[in-house]
Amino acid sequence: MKLMTKVFILFAAVLAVAFYFLRDQFSDAPAAAPASSGNLERLASLPGEVKESSGIETLPEKGHLITHNDAGNKPYLYEINEQGKLLKTYKLKLPNVDWEDLTRDDKGNLYISDTGNNDNKRRELAVYKVNYNAMNSPQAIRFTYEDQPHKTSKKDKIGFDSEAIFWYNNTLYLVTKDRSNTGEARIYTLPDTPGTHKAQKAGTLKLKEPVTGAAISPDASIVALLSEEKIHLYRDVPSPEKFYEQKAEEIKLDGAGQTEGITFEDAKTLLITSEGGNLYRYKL
Repeated sequence: MKLMTKVFILFAAVLAVAFYFLRDQFSDAPAAAPASSGNLERLASLPGEVKESSGIETLPEKGHLITHNDAGNKPYLYEINEQGKLLKTYKLKLPNVDWEDLTRDDKGNLYISDTGNNDNKRRELAVYKVNYNAMNSPQAIRFTYEDQPHKTSKKDKIGFDSEAIFWYNNTLYLVTKDRSNTGEARIYTLPDTPGTHKAQKAGTLKLKEPVTGAAISPDASIVALLSEEKIHLYRDVPSPEKFYEQKAEEIKLDGAGQTEGITFEDAKTLLITSEGGNLYRYKL
């Protein structure tokens, strides 16, 4: 018995010494992560005024971006740089019922998507068109969904809520959140002209998770949809109007949190914001 006890004590001592010398290797070992997350770079913290970034877009001046807060915040646009510094605040004379995303066209116009509809109580929604050089003269593109019933059943309760928009060829593309009973995200189109319109249903896609943002590359060959910690990338689309007809490449953004805003910095680079107040860059 004494011999066995001595052997056990000696074995325990050897283990303790080994752990002491190897402890740094164990503690510093990186957590396993998908290779697709390797291109994600945190650029900066967003300024304190941007409490809940819900959309992001580039501006003509290189390195300048514009963002906004979600519902319950002031109807302001915030111009920032890629270091997270607040450069200018634009106080718009518009309601912020539930601003969800931001896009721009090739003529210097920004489009603010006031299309949040979590409880499906809103029937009349709006996209606000604002020229970057005339922020005090916004115009409203008001609309209803062509297929939204006047009375909705429980199964359709969250089928007409959109947090994603992009512009292409004089048309706005809205993508609804994939939270309906069918598990389907719907794509609707609107003309980019002020007035009152019906959003026309163009198609559907199944992502199995809510879409929180959208963007199109400068050459219109890539459409990117955003969800929590994930990009759904439609590469080499022959026709952006039908991007949803091809399969998406999924890119994980592990550790990015609730990602909400997305835009293209250039043809190979995406910029992303999160509700946690971070600005990220992703190289394709």
